[in-house]
Amino acid sequence: MKKKLKYFVFTLFAIFFCTLIYMLLWGKLFPYSPIILGFDEHELNNTIIYVQQGAEFNEFTRLDTLTESVELFHELKFKNKPKIFIFKDDESYHQRSLSNARFCAFSSGVLIISPWAIEEDKQGVISLEIYIKHELSHILIYNYTGFPGEFRYPSWLLEGLAMYSVKQMGTSFYPNIEDTYKAIRDGNFMPPEYYKTSKEDEVNINVKYKIAFIYSEFGCIVDYLVKTYGKEKFIKYIKALLEENDNEGQFRKVYSRDFNEVISEFRDYVMKVKTKS
Repeated sequence: MKKKLKYFVFTLFAIFFCTLIYMLLWGKLFPYSPIILGFDEHELNNTIIYVQQGAEFNEFTRLDTLTESVELFHELKFKNKPKIFIFKDDESYHQRSLSNARFCAFSSGVLIISPWAIEEDKQGVISLEIYIKHELSHILIYNYTGFPGEFRYPSWLLEGLAMYSVKQMGTSFYPNIEDTYKAIRDGNFMPPEYYKTSKEDEVNINVKYKIAFIYSEFGCIVDYLVKTYGKEKFIKYIKALLEENDNEGQFRKVYSRDFNEVISEFRDYVMKVKTKS
């Protein structure tokens, strides 16, 4: 009986170990794998770019220069060089990605880029620079929050910070400030504290591109904070949250106002402000 139990436990462990190895090398845990197979490594001044064997990509300098402006805005430095992965086809990307998004950033400092994003950049549909800098903003924050701290950082702020800092509003599918304000006046608004919670689905957003609108809305909130209270306070706020998991408390400490009070103030401002027709 004991031998059977030992054999059963050993078999379970072997299956678990083999599954873990597979997931790290070729599956959904790939962004956290210490071993990279099937990719050519190109270490540059600011980044390490991995190109899957069979993929055609040679714009290394174009990507490597993007970290500097991200560091400049955030007033933070990357602790480690971001690792950027280029894939040969959609299947390889989906096999290793946790979502169907064009780009995905991880707390491990990894950024994976879909093949169709690179193609859309060539067609002029999106700007590779803007999208990558957006994701680098996330990675820079993750550098300081670590794991699992990334899950405690306010999700709305993570996106709003990235949108505002790389001037993404008004590009590709994202509405500009004026169009975002108009949509808010039409009754569309995602309360920041609802984003990525069970309450998110309760909010009715009636726009063409829901996620794009929400991201632009958060970018507009950041824009309002910077224009109304100054960038110095905003940077102090985002840095305070790297250490303390208390959005309400840190916001009040920096701005001497309640978070929801300022959000209401922002909505009132949007309702009153005049935009170009």
